[in-house]
Amino acid sequence: DVQLQASGGGLVQAGGSLRLSCAASGFILDEYVIGWFRQAPGKEREGVSCVSSSDGSTYYADSVKGRLTISNDNANNTVYLQMNSLGPEDTAVYYCAAAYAFGAKDLSLPNVGSYYLTALPYDYWGQETLVTVSS
Repeated sequence: DVQLQASGGGLVQAGGSLRLSCAASGFILDEYVIGWFRQAPGKEREGVSCVSSSDGSTYYADSVKGRLTISNDNANNTVYLQMNSLGPEDTAVYYCAAAYAFGAKDLSLPNVGSYYLTALPYDYWGQETLVTVSS
């Protein structure tokens, strides 16, 4: 069975940091693009970052650029999202998703990266982890 398990959420003060983990099982991570999404109360789901597990290319939403860093550990089938300088606007449920990549995907190209911040290409979705940032 394909599973994605997000963890690492919690309560943090503004300016603080958290590291989220997305543990994948049932598939080979380096054949997939992994995306992190979030949904704040009363708002639509937002793609925040994605990584190509085959070449490590990444892409970020403008709202998180410079504060969040995504990385992949293929040996442990895990993708991380390091979140720094958190603010109340980052409060949301976060979850990861996996998209099978037919061939190499250079996410650093804006037209490719932005596509993988939408829900369209994703085949599998994981459980959520809650991030709450207090002011």
